[in-house]
Formats: sequence, C-alpha cells, structure tokens
Amino acid sequence: MSGILNFIQQVLSTPAIFVGLIALLGLLLQKSDAQTCVKGTVKTILGFIVLNAGADVVQAAIIPFGSLFQAAFGVEGVVPNNEAITSLALSEYAVQTASIFALGMCFNIVLARFSKLKYIFLTGHHALYMSCLIAILMSISGLTGASLILAGSLLLGLVMAVFPALMQPTVEAITGNDSLALGHFGSGCYWLSAQIGKLFGRKEDTTTTEDIKFPQTLSFLRENTISIALAMFLCYIVVAGVANFSAPEVSAEIFAGDNWILYSIIKSITFSAGIYIVLAGVRMLINEIVPAFKGISEKLVPNAKPALDCPIVFPFAPNAVLIGFFCSFIGGIVALAILAVMGGAGMAVPIILPGAVLHFFCGATAGVCGNARGGLKGCIAGAFVHGVIATFLAAGLYPVLGSMGFANTTFSDTDFTLVGIIFGNLTKIVSGNGMLITVAVLFLLPIVYNYTIGREKSKENKQSETSEKN
Repeated sequence: MSGILNFIQQVLSTPAIFVGLIALLGLLLQKSDAQTCVKGTVKTILGFIVLNAGADVVQAAIIPFGSLFQAAFGVEGVVPNNEAITSLALSEYAVQTASIFALGMCFNIVLARFSKLKYIFLTGHHALYMSCLIAILMSISGLTGASLILAGSLLLGLVMAVFPALMQPTVEAITGNDSLALGHFGSGCYWLSAQIGKLFGRKEDTTTTEDIKFPQTLSFLRENTISIALAMFLCYIVVAGVANFSAPEVSAEIFAGDNWILYSIIKSITFSAGIYIVLAGVRMLINEIVPAFKGISEKLVPNAKPALDCPIVFPFAPNAVLIGFFCSFIGGIVALAILAVMGGAGMAVPIILPGAVLHFFCGATAGVCGNARGGLKGCIAGAFVHGVIATFLAAGLYPVLGSMGFANTTFSDTDFTLVGIIFGNLTKIVSGNGMLITVAVLFLLPIVYNYTIGREKSKENKQSETSEKN
C-alpha cells in the first residue's frame, strides 16, 4: 500500500507527468481517439520538459551573475531562494508537505467546481513550495497530525484559486483571450505592476516595449535572441570586470579557469539560448494544453481555465521580459540600500540581496504585466516597484522562518512572502483548532458566495438582459 501511495505522490510531484495526465484526462473526456490522446499527452509533457529545460539553462547563466555582483561590490546578506528553504524544511516536514500538496490539489478542483474561482493550478513545483511553507505555518499555529494536514490543504486549495483569479484581467489584456490563466506565486506584485501601469494609461498611441524603434544600422537588434544576448553581455562584462579586479580569488572560483571576458560572452549567449528554449516550450505547451483542457472545462469543471507557469506570458512581449528583469534588479538594489541604511541606524532588519532568479522570472513577468496596462513606462515603473516590494516582503518573512530555526534563507516570490507574513502573524492571535476553523471558513466563503449572492446577481443580470432585448 505504501508503495502505491509513494508512486501516486511521485506522479503528483512530477510537474511534467502531472500536466500530461491533466491533458490526457481532457482528451478522454472529449472522447478523442487513441492516436490523438497519445499525441496530445506526449506533446504536452514534451512542451513542459522543454520549458523547464530552458528555465534550467537560464538559471545556469543567471545565478553566477548574482554571485559576481556580490563579489564585485562586497555585499553580504540573504539571497531569497524557494528551492533552498524548501529543501531545508522538507527534512522536518516531508510527510506534512506531501500530504498537503496532494490533498490541496483536490481542494483546488473542488473550489473550481463549486465557486466562481474557475482556475486549476498546474504549476506543480510552486504548489510544492507553497505546501512546504504552509506546513511550517500550520506547525507554528500549534496544529499537528491530521488537523495540520487538513488546514494546510484547505489553505493551499484556496490560494491556488485566488491568485490566478486576481491576475486574470491582466492575463486577458496580455494574451487577448480568456483561455489561459497565470499559475505562479508572484501574483501579488504582478497585479501591483499592472495597477502601476494603469497610471500611465493604455491608449492607442501609448508606446509599448514592442514598439521600440531601432535605427536602420541596428535593425539586427529587432531579433530578440540577439538583443537579449547583447544586453546581458553589457551587464555581465561590467560586473565580471569589477569582480575580477576587486575580488580576484572569489571571481576566479566562479570563472573556473576561464578568461572573464570569454566567460561573460558565453554566459550571455547561454542566457539568450535559454530564453529561446523557454519560449519554444511555452508555445508547444499552450498549443496542446488549451485544446485538451476543453474536455475538463466542459465535463468536470465548467468554464475552468488552466493556470500555468509565468513564462506563458513571455512570448507576448519579449522586449518587456528583458526590460522587466533589469528594472526589477535595480529595484532590488535600491531596496538593499534602504535595508542597509535601516540596519546602520540600529534597526534589526535582514539584508536581502537581489537574487538574479527572482528578478528575472518574476521581474520579467511584472514587466510584461506593466507593459500590458501602461506600455513602456508601465513596464519600467511596474518592474522597478516589483523589485523593491519583493525585497521588503522577503525581509518581512525572514523573522517568521527564523523563529522555526531556518536561518540565512527565505522564500522569494511575493505570494509566498504575503501568505507567510499574514498567516505567520495570524498565529499570534489564532492557534490550534482556531486556525483550522479560520482556514475552513476562508475556503468555504467563495462557495457560499457562489450559491447565495452570486446566484442572485446572475438572476438580476439575466433579467436585465431580457428587459433590454424586449
């Protein structure tokens, strides 16, 4: 029995297989033939693997940039990292995390079926990280055993539906349709970036990141792979050069025997290659998952939308991806300086260093969201604010995790930090079964609303439409 449960757990925690099974379920519900089912399932898994492979290439190229930045400018502190804190916490909360992860996905489907939050969260690794964070929070509240797992699963199911719902109007503005949702736990700041973008207006004559005009002699920069590689090279060559002269021993270890100029060239082009792979994977995944998901939407959960990882928005504004990363990183540096000043004034604040992975994936997405609502200015301002806010939120979560013995690391993406700060502080007021009741009430609210106020509003809207026709 334990072997079967372990197999199921591994299937659910392997994102590519999980998404492939979702696609297969959708195709089966549409009564597709065997050939279509096999083709659709395999191509969905392949698209997800290609996307992840591209993300791995990007991370391999961008992580050294963060390390060189620290060496070049002599800053020390905490680099927010979801994988690092999760790997530490799993040693103590493995069973709770796995149980919350599996049951939370079920509650996500229940909420999508019986409420107006019609979003099924398919970004498996982010769901796993959130499960780990929630397991820690529920433990802090004094819950144990089945009560901890139940409360954690309800909370996970809720946030997996709420955050995509928060982002849906912006996603629709980005993609031009309502068939996809964003399933990535950085939504709080993505939403904020979009609101900041609105301050700059979104009129027909608003210049977007994709309207940037290059002189005829620089027309080759219109090709995204080239412009991204050159932009990253300029960043790398400056940071690597400073690190090479100011911290030769540390930088030599990072360069691993390579010349620092050659190292910068290779890493920059590798970064651009990773982006190219990510975009290819996204296109393949969208082309397969959206038609397959139609079966689930029609039969299991009417009007449901698949909530997918943040790179799904990258193809819609490639220039905003790069601009968003740079502006978010600058925002992180500004926030770092503010924290350093606060620390120098005697305040007990952690020094949060700008993590290159956070500012690329989340900053780029914030840039795309800001661009969709406010063009180029919205992209710049929205991504910059993302960098500042994400840094301060990571600093705010640090004491909560530190109280559980997790020192020198914290979660990075803003939804993790928001959930951690809110429920971490809530544990000071509500504990034990009180926390379980609180979470259960929060989970049931969207369902109760749907069957009471929501239905009344639907009736009123139908009556209004009928009277207008008459």
